Amino acid sequence: MNPRKRALASSEEQRTRYKLRELTCLSKIGEALGAPLELESIAHRVMEILYQEMGMTRGTLALVDEDSGDIVIVAGLGMSPEELAKGRYRPGEGIIGRVAVENRPIIVPNVGKEPGFLDRTGARAGVAKEDLAFIGVPLKFKGRVLGALTADRLFDDKTVSLEEDLRVLTTIAALFGQAVELHRLHREETRALQTQADNLEAQLKAQFRISDMVGNSPLMEQVYESVASVATSRATVLLRGESGTGKEVVARAIHANSPRAREPFVRVNCAALPETLLESELFGHEKGAFTGAATTRKGRFELADGGTLFLDEIGDISPTTQVKLLRVLQEMSFERVGGNETIHVDVRVVTATHRNLEALIAENKFREDLYYRLNVVPIFLPPLRERSEDIPLLVEHFRRRFCTENDKKLQFSEAAVWELMHHNWPGNVRELENAVERLVVMSPEGTVTGEAVSRLLSLMPSRGVSVPLSGVMEARAPQAPPAGEPPISVPRGGGRRSLRDGVEAIEREEILAALTRCGWVQARAARLLGITPRMIGYKIKKYDLSPDDPAVLPATRGDGAGD
Repeated sequence: MNPRKRALASSEEQRTRYKLRELTCLSKIGEALGAPLELESIAHRVMEILYQEMGMTRGTLALVDEDSGDIVIVAGLGMSPEELAKGRYRPGEGIIGRVAVENRPIIVPNVGKEPGFLDRTGARAGVAKEDLAFIGVPLKFKGRVLGALTADRLFDDKTVSLEEDLRVLTTIAALFGQAVELHRLHREETRALQTQADNLEAQLKAQFRISDMVGNSPLMEQVYESVASVATSRATVLLRGESGTGKEVVARAIHANSPRAREPFVRVNCAALPETLLESELFGHEKGAFTGAATTRKGRFELADGGTLFLDEIGDISPTTQVKLLRVLQEMSFERVGGNETIHVDVRVVTATHRNLEALIAENKFREDLYYRLNVVPIFLPPLRERSEDIPLLVEHFRRRFCTENDKKLQFSEAAVWELMHHNWPGNVRELENAVERLVVMSPEGTVTGEAVSRLLSLMPSRGVSVPLSGVMEARAPQAPPAGEPPISVPRGGGRRSLRDGVEAIEREEILAALTRCGWVQARAARLLGITPRMIGYKIKKYDLSPDDPAVLPATRGDGAGD
């Protein structure tokens, strides 16, 4: 055989061997891409096959970071973690950045003569770059560039052309692109499911069942019945009551006992946000809707889709927001701030307020149509002073919790509980909770005494009694005071008078009777009446009371006994 024929035969044999290696390589890579492994592990296996079957070294997989837009090397054959950490390129930076941005393959026959070849990872230190070629192809899925697939070729012989390597690498990139997209979708779904599971777990841990609401007074029994009746419905609920009466607890109880219990419970304090932020908080905003809106953001209505949205302090929202809220409640649809797309949601709305909405309507500060939309099922939460028989249960509930949190062993004496029962509690359950926590934290282990409670209550701010003292005393009549402190006998006057005059007359008589019985020791008289020493001092000054007042009956003049 002549030399020319031998050369042709040798060339044909080399191409055949190359084709055989190529088919073997593609077959093995197909198996690797189907393995149930993490993407980085699959990429590393593909690079090993490229090296073993095709002689390509330092293969890398670089993906576009969706947050920053940078192209980041996530896997590389023979690269240390430190080298991988350096493999980040801005769009268009270096050969890898150009491949991703220009969406075309790039061959560098001699990286030593290419100024755009950065070798930022330093993985080629010690390699004679004059004998090193670099091939990079874009990684795509349905026309969208996901990143780049690259490899080196060290030419110790000239039997393989770079065009053949480029064709092989392009074929592998086409297979790899679909695998990368599937793994990305799988990762996003897994992350979303994990987030949902974490949210559900947090929701379940924080759920408030009816059994978690403390109190067995007739007024609280009415609240329990209302919660049980309304929880399974879709009706909008309006919770009314003073601050600190537990409106959020009731809202959570409604959600926890509803068919939506496993869906989100989202709370918004309408009074805590200015009008400009409240609208965005409720309905969300589009990117660029206003200064600082760098990304699109979902509002609370979207986040609560399928669950319950609790709008606290609804009486404090502006007229503009009232109009938009009315539309959402009527249609369950809205547009984000700066957007045109109508978003439909399925949300159960529970609202709460301590304000007199009827008075606000009369003053044209609250829309009447919105009021009727919110007030489908009203639930009134009684102030603590009207259900003082629940205070022992509440004290025990808080004692256990705070003793556990602070690793302490404490009990409350009967006198301590009695003192707590006969305080006015203008801050309601929230104020009682604060007082019990303070007593647990500040008291030494053992028993919390009545004197300790009395000292604490004397330092706490108090507001005037909003109901007649006689009503408070009559409501507390079944609760006996500690031994040695007999109940007060209160004279009643007759005759017709105005309601205000009658209330003040009764209040004056009770305060005077208590002072006389206690030998005019104000602290003791205040405890008997369930008010603070500061309050009784104010009342004494208001009614101009003194031990020499002729209204003091001889039969009730004290013997001077004090504390």
